[in-house]
Amino acid sequence: YNSLDKNGQPTYGGYSTQIVVDEAFTLHISEKLDLKAVAPLLCAGITTYSPLRHWKVGAGQKIAVVGLGGLGHMGVKLAAAMGAEVTVISTSDTKEEDARRMGATGFINSKNPDAFKGYNNYFHFILNTVSAPNSYDALLPLLKTNGTMTLVGAPPSPSGVTGFNLIMQRRSLAGSLIGGIKETQEMLDFCAEHNITSDVEMIKPEEINTAYERMMKSDVKYRFVIDIAGMKS
Repeated sequence: YNSLDKNGQPTYGGYSTQIVVDEAFTLHISEKLDLKAVAPLLCAGITTYSPLRHWKVGAGQKIAVVGLGGLGHMGVKLAAAMGAEVTVISTSDTKEEDARRMGATGFINSKNPDAFKGYNNYFHFILNTVSAPNSYDALLPLLKTNGTMTLVGAPPSPSGVTGFNLIMQRRSLAGSLIGGIKETQEMLDFCAEHNITSDVEMIKPEEINTAYERMMKSDVKYRFVIDIAGMKS
C-alpha cells in the first residue's frame, strides 16, 4: 500500500478496485462458493490442505487435528472430506459441538488428566495447528508406527522432544508452510467439489481494532473478513 508503481502512481493495496497481474499467478474461484468465506482458504485453507495431501491423508486413516481455530477448523473440514476419521484435540470442551459439525467423529480435551488413555499408537497422522506452546512429547506417542505429526502452527518458544518418542515407532515430526499456485488451485477445486468454505465473521474497516483485540482473546469463529467493498466512497 502507498508504494510507487512502475508508472509513478501510488499503489492502493487492499483498497484497490482493479489490478493487473501475471496470469500465471491467478486462481479460479467457483461461483458456487461464497466469496467472503473463500478468502481465508487462500491462507488457512492451503496451509492445512498441503500437508494433508503431501502425507496422503484419506479413507481408512485415523487422524487428529490439534487446535480448533482458524487453521484447525479448516484442517477438520478438509480431512473429513478426504475420507479420514477425524479427532479434534483441544483444551476447551466448548469447541466439541463445532468440531463435530465440521466433520470430526471424536473429541479429546487435552486438559483432562486421562485425556489420551487408550489413544497410544492410534493415529496415522496428526496435524498440529496450535501456535501456543504445547507438548509434542504428549502427542507423539499417539501416533502409530511410521506416523507423522506435522506442525503448521508456530509456537514462539522452543519445544523439546524426547528422542525415544520418535525412535521406538519410527515416528516423524515435520513442518509445513503453504502451497504453490498449482496446489492452491487444486485446493480451491476440491473445496468447490465438497462445498467447503471457512467459517467467517464479516467486519467493517472501522471495527478492525476491536476485531484484533477479540482475536488475541481467541474470540472469533473462525476468521474475520474485512468488508472493503462496503466502504462508503
